[in-house]
Amino acid sequence: MQCSRVRTALSARLDGEQLPPGVTDGRLDAHLAGCADCRLWSERAARLRHLTSSAVREAADAPDAPALDGLLDRLRRSAAHGDGERP
Repeated sequence: MQCSRVRTALSARLDGEQLPPGVTDGRLDAHLAGCADCRLWSERAARLRHLTSSAVREAADAPDAPALDGLLDRLRRSAAHGDGERP
C-alpha cells in the first residue's frame, strides 16, 4: 500500500471517520509495522490532534476568552505583516 494512501487512512482513523474503501485496520497496522516514516507521521499526527484538542478545550474554558481572542488577532496581524511585533 502506498504511504500517501496509508496516511489518508490514518488521518480518517484519528478523526473517528470511516476508513477508505479497501483499507482495514489490519492493513494499516501491518504497513505501520514495516514503515518507519508512516509510524513517525502517525505519532506526530496523533500528538498534534491531542495538542489541538487540549488547546481548544482550554480556550473555551478560559474565563477571559475575549482577551484571548484579542491576543490571537494581534498575533495574526503581526504574522501577516511580518513585523515581529510583540502582542
